[in-house]
Amino acid sequence: MTRSLSSVLVANRGEIARRVFRTARAMGMRCIAVYVDADAGAPFVTEADEAVRLPDGGYLDPAAVVAAARAAGADAIHPGYGFLSENAGFARAVIDAGIAWVGPTPEVIESMGDKLAAKNIAIEAGVPTLPSSDDPATVGDVGFPLLVKAAAGGGGKGMRIVESEADLAEAVAAAQREAKGAFGDDRVFLERYVPRARHIEIQILGDEHGNLIHLGERECSIQRRHQKVIEESPSPVIDAEQRAAMGESALKLARTLGYRSAGTVEFLYDEDRREFSFLEVNTRLQVEHPVTEEVTGIDLVREQLRIAAGETLDHDQDAVTFAGHAIEARLYAEDPAAGFLPATGALVAYEEPVDPAVRWDSGVTQGSVVGVDFDPMLAKVVAHGPTRAEAAGRLALALERLHLGGVVTNRAFLAETLRTPEFLAGDTTTDFIERVEPLRALVLDEEGVRSAAVAAALWIQGRNRVEAGVLASLPSGWRNSPMPPERVVLRHGDHDVEVTYQSRRDGSFAVGEGTARIHAWSPTGIDVEVDGRRRHARVTAVADAVHVQVPTGTVSFQVVPRFVPPGADLTGGGLHAPMPGAVLDVRCAVGDRVEAGQVLVVLEAMKMEHHVRAPVAGVVSEIRVAAGDQVDNGATLLVIDADEEGGDA
Repeated sequence: MTRSLSSVLVANRGEIARRVFRTARAMGMRCIAVYVDADAGAPFVTEADEAVRLPDGGYLDPAAVVAAARAAGADAIHPGYGFLSENAGFARAVIDAGIAWVGPTPEVIESMGDKLAAKNIAIEAGVPTLPSSDDPATVGDVGFPLLVKAAAGGGGKGMRIVESEADLAEAVAAAQREAKGAFGDDRVFLERYVPRARHIEIQILGDEHGNLIHLGERECSIQRRHQKVIEESPSPVIDAEQRAAMGESALKLARTLGYRSAGTVEFLYDEDRREFSFLEVNTRLQVEHPVTEEVTGIDLVREQLRIAAGETLDHDQDAVTFAGHAIEARLYAEDPAAGFLPATGALVAYEEPVDPAVRWDSGVTQGSVVGVDFDPMLAKVVAHGPTRAEAAGRLALALERLHLGGVVTNRAFLAETLRTPEFLAGDTTTDFIERVEPLRALVLDEEGVRSAAVAAALWIQGRNRVEAGVLASLPSGWRNSPMPPERVVLRHGDHDVEVTYQSRRDGSFAVGEGTARIHAWSPTGIDVEVDGRRRHARVTAVADAVHVQVPTGTVSFQVVPRFVPPGADLTGGGLHAPMPGAVLDVRCAVGDRVEAGQVLVVLEAMKMEHHVRAPVAGVVSEIRVAAGDQVDNGATLLVIDADEEGGDA
């Protein structure tokens, strides 16, 4: 029986809310958002036809979300991913309220949400699985290395790699704490870890009339902290025979479940043995679903909404075709050079390039603030091309041309990864990052930094002329007698770059030993020629920060003031918080001797634990935090009196 859906509430935020809105509007539906105070100014809220503020429980309060849907007259609720998307109780509450649930049945969500139960169902369905142990204290035939995994987990939370028996107890305890915080369930189990494997997943669609299809595979092997950062379809190593075998296994499991809506069956693929093993079923839309949409031409959100309305699938298996190659990169506010730790701040610069043409599923705009309350993903960028190499090149170039400043991101790391010989050769096993070690930050040679600094300095002088209160009609840098050149000092990372410039009668500038000419200036950019090389650079300046676009990314400078006001330096010998977060544990006391690399403080940020280690050996002289404290990025946690060089260890 079909039902008419004219409005949908998205029980989520950020880019996935905007993504669902886009399709729902194309289908003629009214779009309703829910939000918390931290998101009051977010793009998805202002773009909704109506938005309902959630009380203190926020996005994780099922009753509040259902009440919002009733108040707004929503016909359907789409859960997106994360939050309540795989909460069987929420799905039941939606259905009981007479609202269409955009997802599989609560019973399927419940059975697949428990990773142990899901594994047993897969075994009964005849799908191959990895050796595992339900008892985290007993290794059994799992062997080492192994993975500790949260029974209710996902997204890499509650997961630890263990190399030996000696490390097992602490890894289990840490995984249990993380799982409890993220899912409210501290159950964990052990599973064999395959260091060099591929993460392959099959997209499935099913309707309530018993029709089931799969839409091929996605490869999601490039991961950090067990979370995906680059995904693609098709996989560079899966052939037609293997695709058919994995697809049939996925459908076999789906038939056992009576699956409806969109879902993903995930496998671990051993390339050497050409064997695949079941990992889990995600009973929701995946973050990486756009790559499947790009190669099949099938809008998965549209299919979800149609299925929720009781309609039959638009396609049968024989009608599913694949064209070209699609690659998705997840743009995160994080610092790859610091172990991919989450980053916070305001996006003072954010402008997506028009060319090359790629798909931007973003949750932010210029001015958006990235905090610690939610996942730090800013956008998903998807390139589709006739070949894998073209898709990779297009995606890398789009990332490089993104104008972005104010928050540390993984943009340069993503672009570098896409250009590595290993990636282009399809050598993308799960150990890719550790094995290939792509550059984790934008690296420019001395000439590249100088060129960007000259553009910044000349843009600043142009702004000064525009803002001049007197003699504004005179050329920039004009003097009625010989004077020294103008001087600007710009700080780039740990280095200062000095730019001197002096205007000439012909309108050019003497810049150090070279020559520059401004062809055009605007509040948002400068067209400048330096030593015969001309470029248009997008420029954003806020306070004393200047962000200049270069061919491979955005270079950020701080203008060094001529007279530096007195200020306090970071505490000498201090151990500082690498990110904002909550202190979970302090593992030392005043007077304790510690060794370099020893874990002294455990922080929680974005539902994951981060160990803060001693940078040097010495004696703890001061502790400034305790368990339960909230700390800012850079806050001093404790002070270590370091051993003198050559002293006792």
